[in-house]
Amino acid sequence: MMGQSHSTSSAARAYPWNTSRAWLILFSLMMLGCTTPVGVKRVDPQTVHRELTGTVLSTGKLSERTRNLLNRYALAEKFRKQPQEAISQLHAQYLSGTGDAAADLSALAEICFHHAEESGKRSYYLASALYAYAFLFPEDGKDSPSPYDPRFRLACDIYNRSVTSALKSADGSRIEPREGKYYLPVGYVDICFDKSNLFWNDRILVSFVPVAELEVRGLKNRYRWPGIGAPLSATALALSEEQKISDFVAPNVQVPVTALLRFSEPRRQIHHTRVRATLELYKPYGPESVQIGDRAVPLEIESTASLATMLADSPVWQLELAGFFKSILRMQGTSQLRALRPYRPGLIPVVLIHGTASSPGRWAEMVNELDNDPIVNKHFQFWFFLYDTGNPIPYSASILRQALSDAVKEFDPEGKDPALNNMVVIGHSQGGLLAKMTVIDSGDAFWRYISKKRIEELRMQEESRELLVKSVLITPLPFVRSVIFIATPHRGSYIAAWRLTSLVTRLITLPSTLLFAAADIIRQNQDDLAFGSLRDLPTSVDNMTPGNPYIKTLASIPVATGVSAHSIIAVSGDGPQEEGSDGVVTYRSAHLEGADSEVVVRSTHSCQANSQTIAEVRRILLEQVRHEYEM
Repeated sequence: MMGQSHSTSSAARAYPWNTSRAWLILFSLMMLGCTTPVGVKRVDPQTVHRELTGTVLSTGKLSERTRNLLNRYALAEKFRKQPQEAISQLHAQYLSGTGDAAADLSALAEICFHHAEESGKRSYYLASALYAYAFLFPEDGKDSPSPYDPRFRLACDIYNRSVTSALKSADGSRIEPREGKYYLPVGYVDICFDKSNLFWNDRILVSFVPVAELEVRGLKNRYRWPGIGAPLSATALALSEEQKISDFVAPNVQVPVTALLRFSEPRRQIHHTRVRATLELYKPYGPESVQIGDRAVPLEIESTASLATMLADSPVWQLELAGFFKSILRMQGTSQLRALRPYRPGLIPVVLIHGTASSPGRWAEMVNELDNDPIVNKHFQFWFFLYDTGNPIPYSASILRQALSDAVKEFDPEGKDPALNNMVVIGHSQGGLLAKMTVIDSGDAFWRYISKKRIEELRMQEESRELLVKSVLITPLPFVRSVIFIATPHRGSYIAAWRLTSLVTRLITLPSTLLFAAADIIRQNQDDLAFGSLRDLPTSVDNMTPGNPYIKTLASIPVATGVSAHSIIAVSGDGPQEEGSDGVVTYRSAHLEGADSEVVVRSTHSCQANSQTIAEVRRILLEQVRHEYEM
């Protein structure tokens, strides 16, 4: 009994240890069961979306679809360690014809671009462009990708970027459109290029900058029309010194260009070591799409970057104060009218006139918005008037009127283009006063405060008389249909009356043409004139001083019948608009009785870039288009 009792007691003492070990084993098994090899984790939708939509272009990493395909072919690890070998094997896989051709080409385009970015080898950029083009444009069109396929837009973007990088100059700052033999990872490409592609509007295109590598500042919106082709900005150089002076298009203008590298039968050519391609350049206001196979494919175009590139280093900014203190006529040629594009028949000119100590560059925001509006772009073209803002307003207005009249005669000598007879003139500040001088009938109202004698009775040279008549005897230009006044001092600007402003105006140098004419008139008619010396000649600031006879007379003359007039008035702050001002011009001075419309924007004086200002100009332009169709 005692022995049995001892045995039972020993087993009882061992039982707790055995039980603990069993529970430990069971707990370990349970924990292993909780950590499954496959599972999910709840995250925010943005994280999932980034994972699903990220590509080599947006994240520097391969897209999900390309990673899937590399894993399917057991090439993922090899691509990480030996990218060239992985690309070669995937190329061979495509040539075998045993896989999904579209999937293979899409992946080849992306991994070639990735390797090119990592290695800097241009041959892989060119290979990427070829694979992407072959994916997008198969010979028979039967295997064309769906526009809903995310690989479709990715292939377009990779192609565009690859063409840009493959054709770069040695320093990488430009692309060089030229024919030649370009190497591929396997074989080479013979690229044909017609040098006549470099000419546009009797100018030659040079310095092609890839806009995909430009960050734009100073403009609210950046416009790019998606499609195929590498978007570029090119400088259009005049072919002669004479053209630089007389050409209607601004000197050294920047224009948007699209480069297309066309591969005929690309999927067939991939099977060979020698590939043929043609480089094509598409210029502004040319075709917006290109025929590839049986499809009309839109071209990728960006104008905003070209506009910003042109203005970034433009001398126009330095001319703002220079144009106030001294004449710039000798620097700009006989006509101050300029445009960013050649004249286009059938489109209504919108003439933009800047204000005092300003320049056409101040219209950049408005032009960027309006020229990229499809409806506005379809019906209007934009011209700019550059002038010496220190000159007397009647003199500057005479140059404007002559420039517009000459343009109409040059572009439409037979009067067959109705668009030219619907011209819109927009002026900011002093520019608004010049704009008004295109649409009034002054009679002898201006002349009466210069002399009591008729112009015909005064003694002077014929050149002087002609200049005087053009400056003070005004009739409406028959082709101006609408005027828009922006922050315009119809009754003068109180700043013009400040003593400091008066001192500054003494630094203004009037142009020799005006001084010679004035000296001729004064010398022969001193007793019959309101001014007795050249020192008494008014500047633009004098003209805009409240109470000045010129500004009072101009304010009293109405806009001609049949011309629509619109006012955009800037008022700073939140106070009553009738008592307000923009810091330069009061509301009461800018208000125009009888205007077809008036809009007040809460802004300082320089309101050309104000969104409300631009929206109102757009409304007025579209209203004119609707009116034309109704007629």
